Amino acid sequence: MPIAVFDAIRGNISSFLGGAAVELLPGDTEMMADDSTFSEIVSIEERSYCFVARREALSFTRGETHFCRELLTAFSGMFSGFRQEGYTAHFRTALLASIMDITVARSLRGDHRKGFWPIQQLIQLLKNLSYQRYEGKPATTGFIIHRTTAPLLQKLVRERHHTLIPLQPHEDISAEFFSNPLPYRFVDGTNLFFVANIQMQVTGVLHTSPDVKHSDIERLTQREIFSLVRRAGQGAFAVTVNEASEIEVLMSTATLLVRRKGAWVIFDPDIFRSFLAGSIDAESIDELLWTVYALSKERHGTVILIYNQGARKLALLKKGSVGGDDPISRHLTDHVNKRTIGDLKKAGVLLRILSADGMTVFNKTGRLMEAGFIFDTSYAREVVTGGGRTTAASAASYFGKVIKVSQDGPIELYEDGRLVYRFG
Repeated sequence: MPIAVFDAIRGNISSFLGGAAVELLPGDTEMMADDSTFSEIVSIEERSYCFVARREALSFTRGETHFCRELLTAFSGMFSGFRQEGYTAHFRTALLASIMDITVARSLRGDHRKGFWPIQQLIQLLKNLSYQRYEGKPATTGFIIHRTTAPLLQKLVRERHHTLIPLQPHEDISAEFFSNPLPYRFVDGTNLFFVANIQMQVTGVLHTSPDVKHSDIERLTQREIFSLVRRAGQGAFAVTVNEASEIEVLMSTATLLVRRKGAWVIFDPDIFRSFLAGSIDAESIDELLWTVYALSKERHGTVILIYNQGARKLALLKKGSVGGDDPISRHLTDHVNKRTIGDLKKAGVLLRILSADGMTVFNKTGRLMEAGFIFDTSYAREVVTGGGRTTAASAASYFGKVIKVSQDGPIELYEDGRLVYRFG
């Protein structure tokens, strides 16, 4: 029975883990652990089962394994509450609709025994708001949930040159919180945020400092809010509804939980660091991974190749370039060629280069080799076929690590002609 019910949520778990194969096996024999396998024993109605997840090429991160353990605890608890025969379909429906929300709430409360229900209430409130429109525009908002004292929070805000407007008396986050449109029209989750404690009582409104200058990438990936969350107490987090009607949960580990297209996914920087390790320097990896997330959030497609061979061979792989022999195009690309990922980001052109047509090619030192590159797929062995970006990404991955972002948001990682991970 537990295994049959588990099948209802198998797809959601697999998507959350980037396409990993997952299963629930009877018995308490834990699988042999290796770089591509994660297993965990769970007790359901006094019987033991083994949860197994397998993913080639990329090992599971600490954030992913933590989430899986919370999910299994939630699964066991929910299953025990549906013992009556004849209600299997009811349980599967409840499980499919709720278990990922429950797991997110359990993960956010950390080791604290209290706090689950207020967090779950906030998630549900923001899920409802993500469908809200006002004069044709999506509703957006943001909350910073701190786990520190009011004096320490005020000190942190002053150090960052932000403004905290106290709210007296404190306002509970209830189902009626957004009954008036002003709270989600005024507090936008970009420059203005509600500040609340873990009991979900709003204690004020934070206005970020206009003196803090951010690039487009830093703004889209909320770098300033991450810096606040890291110092707002262990287990602090921020949660926003963005202009794409997605829920983003910013955790103090610089990890994002994102509710996109009705499902929860995790953007874990460690996955991208593991994938790109050894192919490019660590500083460039961090600059690139957040740029990739910004592209995904803005719905700009791209294909990025971290090329692992010499420049002469790259010329053989070139079928053409976007813009062809146009002199203006050549001048623009010549101006940015051989500059590092960090330099391009500081100059404010990295996002624009990557969102243009064609493939972008960097070498092992993070320097730009080609922009608007059209890859000759005939030089590759068997490739994954699909749209133009998918075919190009698969073919190019025989010559280095490839990151592909689709125009509808998903991020895919390719190596040796195959897809090894998918976000969103």
